Amino acid sequence: MNSVYLSLGSNLGNRLKYLDDAIHLIEERIGKIEKRSSVYETEPWGKTDQSMFLNMTICVITDKTPALLLKTILELEHDLGRVRIEKWYERIIDVDILFYNNEIINETDLVIPHPYLQERKFVLEPMKEIAQDFYHPVLHSTINELLDNCMDNNRVVKYSVIGYS
Repeated sequence: MNSVYLSLGSNLGNRLKYLDDAIHLIEERIGKIEKRSSVYETEPWGKTDQSMFLNMTICVITDKTPALLLKTILELEHDLGRVRIEKWYERIIDVDILFYNNEIINETDLVIPHPYLQERKFVLEPMKEIAQDFYHPVLHSTINELLDNCMDNNRVVKYSVIGYS
């Protein structure tokens, strides 16, 4: 079995519902969720003229290969209504593979660890909550260290909803 860290985000429609729907589909199609962070409300990164995001990270135990994991995630996003218009554009749901065990994968359509995670406070903050000592196999730093050195000044705040955090 493989331990996979995923980042989930949404900034269109009922953002919390889309995160919940994605979590249910991940459990059905990918594997058991072992850990999940709180939900954070975050400013957009990369393309800043859009609505605020809800983001979170999860750790999933799966038997899927990296290629099959990516294929399943793309199908899941499509099934939830995601339309890909342009890079970093508004989206109903976005699921990114952050880590797959401690493996380093550099293929045309799949790069793991995620190439931008160290630049994104909206990924590092929730990741710190569930795996602060996880060691980045390329950058040779823990998540905690990456967050301490992250230059991203965007606002990342825990999103509070009754019965959900």
